[in-house]
Amino acid sequence: MDLKQFRLLFTLILLFVYSCKNSDSNKKAKEKGVYQCEKSCCESSKLEQINKSMQQKDDDLAPIKNSSISIIADSSSKMVLIPAGDYMMGAENSKMALAREFPRHRVQISSFYMDIHEVTNAQFAAFIDATGYETVAERPINWNIIKEQLPPNTPKPSSDFLQAGSMVFISNKEIFNLVDYSQWWRWIQGASWKNPFGPESSIKGKENEPVVHISYEDAKTYAEWCGKRLPTEAEWEWAARGGLKNKIYPWGNQSLEAGPQKCNYWTGIFPVKNTGTDGYEGIAPVMTYAANEYGLYDMAGNVWEICSDWYDENYYERCLNEHIVKDPIGPSTWHYPREPNDPKRVIRGGSFLCNDSYCSSYRVSARMPYSQDTGMSHTGFRCVKDISRTE
Repeated sequence: MDLKQFRLLFTLILLFVYSCKNSDSNKKAKEKGVYQCEKSCCESSKLEQINKSMQQKDDDLAPIKNSSISIIADSSSKMVLIPAGDYMMGAENSKMALAREFPRHRVQISSFYMDIHEVTNAQFAAFIDATGYETVAERPINWNIIKEQLPPNTPKPSSDFLQAGSMVFISNKEIFNLVDYSQWWRWIQGASWKNPFGPESSIKGKENEPVVHISYEDAKTYAEWCGKRLPTEAEWEWAARGGLKNKIYPWGNQSLEAGPQKCNYWTGIFPVKNTGTDGYEGIAPVMTYAANEYGLYDMAGNVWEICSDWYDENYYERCLNEHIVKDPIGPSTWHYPREPNDPKRVIRGGSFLCNDSYCSSYRVSARMPYSQDTGMSHTGFRCVKDISRTE
């Protein structure tokens, strides 16, 4: 089979899998009376986009040019104590929530410390300088891993298509539907945490922005270097709620449009036009918007945050077997029928791409599957620390 035939076969396989999954998930959501976003602004994986990139022209993927990296390394991060307590985890109503946020179940959380904001480019640079670590997005794609996610006997593509890269959001004014997310997500070779839009871009002037294009392995390694760890999604949601009971957002139930700007989200028509009404068209520096009652910034919008849990959309149902779940760490493995061989973790908090008309994932109960080896231009992380480890 030549490369042209490989591309065609790969495309047909992906279209078949996608159409079946999308149809089934929408049907299930309607049966449960839950609002179903046809396709999330961020539920996209490396596997699907590498094939798309084979057919893109270079002039369609022109990176944003900038000068070379010049930042001051900073590994410090203020943390706040998150008190112990219990709460009802999950969505309270089905107005905007997805099926994956139900059923609600009671969870008990021990106290812990949490970074007040996402890890920044400056902080991550300090880690890189100290350790020489190379992120997943900076490494060539491992064919031995990718081929396990494909049909048996799929031929290996040219090494040109296995070069290092990451997923980059590119606004597109020629949108035909809101289902095919390849219209605004592109696999760009050379994109990474220090070159967020491609090899000719940099993070100069973005020192205080959250680091992005981070995989689960990258986030976990950084956290361990700091003597910290990644939060569980139960810890994350408890912290995001900031002590407020049964509220939709970290600040309460007030809509995004009412009062002062509350977070960084997509203002306008997604993904065609972002008006920048909230102050930013892309990522905002950390601590730009007001903190929640626990003193945590950006628990809604800006960038998605990686949690330690495996993703399983049915996990909440199993939690109902217990009266109260104490310090849950999630399921023992992932479960994601659409891509059964691609390990998925949970991400939380939404991003600057979220919009009420399409993907309102800046709600405290919103959760999303994330390919653990895929970097994306709207996904970062923050760390937590156990009480015993701070003494």
